[in-house]
Amino acid sequence: MSRRGDWVYENNGGTCVAIAGADYCVVAADTRLSVGYSILTRDHSKICDLADKCVLASSGFQGDIKALHKNLAARELLYQHQHNKRMSCPAMAQLLSNTLYYKRFFPYYAFNVLGGLDSEGKGCVFTYDAVGSYERTGYSAQGTGSSLIMPVLDNQLKSPSPLLLPARDAVTPLSESEAIDLVKDVFASATERDIYTGDKLEIVVINKAGTKREYIELRKD
Repeated sequence: MSRRGDWVYENNGGTCVAIAGADYCVVAADTRLSVGYSILTRDHSKICDLADKCVLASSGFQGDIKALHKNLAARELLYQHQHNKRMSCPAMAQLLSNTLYYKRFFPYYAFNVLGGLDSEGKGCVFTYDAVGSYERTGYSAQGTGSSLIMPVLDNQLKSPSPLLLPARDAVTPLSESEAIDLVKDVFASATERDIYTGDKLEIVVINKAGTKREYIELRKD
């Protein structure tokens, strides 16, 4: 994988997926961190807890991802002290968009999926490009394996078009356990074709009861 001599970014691989349901959100990412054909670690988390019932999964250049997560955590802590409450997931989505757009001339090389519950308790997923353009969807995938995973999610979940009038809810019809099983299946498939995705799968489930984590073995090679 050749790069220009003045290219300051590096893609450390990995894949992130999020699925929103009626009263839950599932966010998942693999734990492989690599450069080219070298695996740096097999146990690196790409998921960061941010606001109240809100997590962020990021793929791309790990230096920029760490700086972005640290920036957002500091802003959320400042919000807590000023307002005496945690930031909501939609508010964090707007903050992330503003933060990425502020750096648009020298952007964070990070591709993000934000998932959690909104103020009504519904699952929400926000997907981003590198300079802050974002959209609320029922599901999304980012990273090196996203081109393999998104067609499967499109086929299984069939999100309604945002152009339909009247507007339809973007949450997926699956139950929480069905969404978790789908996430496991798409990652098992992606690891067969994408060398930058593998090792372990970290799954974070956000619902009214709180947040819980689960780890699943993928492949070891």
